[in-house]
Amino acid sequence: MMGFYILIGAIALVSWLVSNKLKSKFKKYSKVHLQNGLSGKEIAEKMLADNGIMDVQVISTPGMLT
Repeated sequence: MMGFYILIGAIALVSWLVSNKLKSKFKKYSKVHLQNGLSGKEIAEKMLADNGIMDVQVISTPGMLT
């Protein structure tokens, strides 16, 4: 039973570390502007259009990693 708690603790720790690393990277690179001046929404729409996908709507939402 003790091994189970150690496993759960290890998984929780790794999850927390990955989450913090991802947030850190997002915070760092969210301040970098794209050279072409397009937004993420515009880039996603262009990628879809370039691949012939016209029936998907891209919606911008406020928040971090949403």
